[in-house]
Amino acid sequence: FVPEFTKFSGDLSPSMGIKFSDVPNGLGAFSVVPLAGWLQIVAFCGLIENTGFTFTQRKSIGIMKDASMTGEKAEPGNYGLGWIGAFNTIKPIPALRKRKLNAEL
Repeated sequence: FVPEFTKFSGDLSPSMGIKFSDVPNGLGAFSVVPLAGWLQIVAFCGLIENTGFTFTQRKSIGIMKDASMTGEKAEPGNYGLGWIGAFNTIKPIPALRKRKLNAEL
């Protein structure tokens, strides 16, 4: 959605009576969105960072290391989502992937 032209319908915070259409664009949103909403966003980002998209187990992520580098077939930057993203249904072809990765060198 482009915020200048359209907004989500519905309530952002039903208990406080705030609708998505009440939230301004840009920095003005900081004063309108409740603190609990911002904390939920930060907590979700932290969950993604700590579990590496699995949500079932905590990964050993450290300095200069991300969640894609923690498995036995670790490959930096490969989160297993495919080149299209999370809704990818195309089956991987290992020989083609190896050729393309070698071509990048």
